[in-house]
Amino acid sequence: MNMMKSILAVGVLSFFFLTGSSSAADVAKIGVVDFQKILEVSNAGKTAQVEINKQGKQMENDLKDRGAEIEDIEKKIERESLVMSKEVRDEKQREMRIKIGDFKALQQKYMEDFKALENRIISKIQKEVVELVQEIGKKEGYTLVVEKRTGGVVYAPMSIDITDTVIQIYNTQAPKSDEAPAPEKKKK
Repeated sequence: MNMMKSILAVGVLSFFFLTGSSSAADVAKIGVVDFQKILEVSNAGKTAQVEINKQGKQMENDLKDRGAEIEDIEKKIERESLVMSKEVRDEKQREMRIKIGDFKALQQKYMEDFKALENRIISKIQKEVVELVQEIGKKEGYTLVVEKRTGGVVYAPMSIDITDTVIQIYNTQAPKSDEAPAPEKKKK
């Protein structure tokens, strides 16, 4: 009976030693990527920021011009209100209310267009970066690559941050032009 217990004990210990050493050899290789940094530093990210800012400035300038028109009408009404007939004054005020309504509608449309443009450009870059990270992950044997901010990473040592590598490779790739740039808005 003692002999049977000894063999069983050796067998159990052997099992633990063998499985323990094999799991130590299978260390998970984990990487972290900071997409926000890629947007700020990469060539594609900088180009996207320029395009987004350019479109935003055009929309902003158009709204300023239309706001100035409304202010001019308002000043004209104030200046000439004493000499205007009630009908003319009412007509000018109605015209101003219509312009204010148009201005607010245009402002809302521009906000929606701007958000859509921003989302479209950023999604395109994000898709390209995800594909690139997947290639790097497979090629370099990563078990897991996590996005720093959306992945909920509170701390990660710089040794596992592969963002700079991703940016270098991403910058050397030819830009993918599967999406035509949005047409520029014309002033009315």
